[in-house]
Amino acid sequence: MNRTPHQYAFRTNLILFAAAFSALVSYPAVSKAQAFWGQYAGNDQHSALSTVASQNLDQVLWSTPVDLDPQYSSSGVLYIHYGSPVFTQDDTVIVPVKTGAYGGFELEGINGATGAVKWTETTDYSVPPHDWFPSYAPAITPNGTLYYGGAGGTVYSVTNLDSSAPTTPRQTAFYGNSAYAANMAAYNAAIQICTPLTTAANGNVYFGYRVDGTLPAGAPAGLASGIACVTPGGAVTYMSASAATGGLAIQVPIGCAPALSANGQTVYVGMSNSAQGGYLLALNATTLATQSMVMVKDPRNGNQALELDDSTASPMVAPDGSVYYGVFENPYYSSKGWMLHFSANLSTQYTPGLFGWDDTASIVPASMVPSYTGGSSYLIMTKYNNYYETGGNGLNMVAILDPNNTQVDSRTGVTVMAVVESVVSPTPDPSYPGTGATTEWCINSAVVDPFTDSVLVNNEDGSLFKWNLATDTLSEGINLTSGVGEAYTPTIIGPNGAVYAINDATLFSVGNFTSMPGTPEPGALTFLLGGGAAFAVAGWRRLRRRFKS
Repeated sequence: MNRTPHQYAFRTNLILFAAAFSALVSYPAVSKAQAFWGQYAGNDQHSALSTVASQNLDQVLWSTPVDLDPQYSSSGVLYIHYGSPVFTQDDTVIVPVKTGAYGGFELEGINGATGAVKWTETTDYSVPPHDWFPSYAPAITPNGTLYYGGAGGTVYSVTNLDSSAPTTPRQTAFYGNSAYAANMAAYNAAIQICTPLTTAANGNVYFGYRVDGTLPAGAPAGLASGIACVTPGGAVTYMSASAATGGLAIQVPIGCAPALSANGQTVYVGMSNSAQGGYLLALNATTLATQSMVMVKDPRNGNQALELDDSTASPMVAPDGSVYYGVFENPYYSSKGWMLHFSANLSTQYTPGLFGWDDTASIVPASMVPSYTGGSSYLIMTKYNNYYETGGNGLNMVAILDPNNTQVDSRTGVTVMAVVESVVSPTPDPSYPGTGATTEWCINSAVVDPFTDSVLVNNEDGSLFKWNLATDTLSEGINLTSGVGEAYTPTIIGPNGAVYAINDATLFSVGNFTSMPGTPEPGALTFLLGGGAAFAVAGWRRLRRRFKS
């Protein structure tokens, strides 16, 4: 697809600069076997734990659009969740790109060192009916096969990703290629993949799908909204959400990427009637039969919690096998939700974390926080917003929580996971001048860097920050855009240590200064924390204002 001059402007000088001096950039030593980010939140447990050290946030190395026709609301907000880029072992970045105003996608294979486009693959995928525009997120299996969604609930697969021309795509329908071939138009109109793809260690691919239209006569039995699996050999399995839950009128929430246990035998996924509430299920990874199921509940009152289609919260499986899952409150109270915590078999519910409805928790090894003296081997990192417009103090934070220690939430009186460290967004919210309210942390999965004891967090003020847990400070930051209200997006560390963040419909690669005369030394702080990011964006309105009572 041709680019306009405006779209190419994202790449011009920065790409040329990076290409000319790439040999001078100081990259950490990397094992190719470790430098692999194959799916949303990095792996099939969604732990978002990097296997390489991040570079300094000194400069934008290159950038590229992830949306060729972004649709801003009348108040300047982007109501869209952008899908996560994925990386090969040899640093080819596969970027999902929205090409039209209300649909249309392509995938670009980009050289991670220079930002140059190596190849482009189009897809006939269409999004399910939605409110906020849902994410489109491909995945790479451990053996280097890229899977991405297609029309009619099908998936395409290609290999040879590090070349200038991947292999011819193979299309697979989870309900059978022969059924799909017999009536493509009807299936294309009726079925859409509704979640990011998740790949397992054995190469299986899992995803949720919706049946929102009329299936053709003779459609396979039991074909209704649910979860599907495609194996590397092309074998297919699916389970309707109704069958998985014993006959409930229910479906997989849009944006809820399935997660797998460390041994690959169990798949965790949310299922919900967004108006009534939801469940968390553990399924057999081979047959997709239900092993266990638990109703998710609002810890304030015991009501069935909500799993909203506007969310991107996905299950995260911790090193001890327990499962974390973010849900929304019921009834609406403060637009914060809860980070629920269950045993591996879902039979035991532990202390919840505050906030969670549009967030996937990240794993933080306890050794990353020198001040921590508790007994947990790992902690979790989540958003910890406190929205001014819904009665909070407006101090939007990110926090490190201890799953085995507690405190009482002052607003609700609920016992929640204890906060070990937290950091408030440094930028005053221009929508609420003089109130002390701050902008939101714009993340649905934040990458954790155990090599520098830091977490990479993106902010709606248009900046990317490195939160150093050893000092509990925003030790580095870089301004990317003037700031925009937008749905949450992931941060990632690439194979060479470059840091990736999406802001205002653009993917930015950020890293070290080159060793050129006259340039600041590596590690220089290019953003003045606490003062330089108060951008008064006209008409800026919070994404979460739609929940205002």
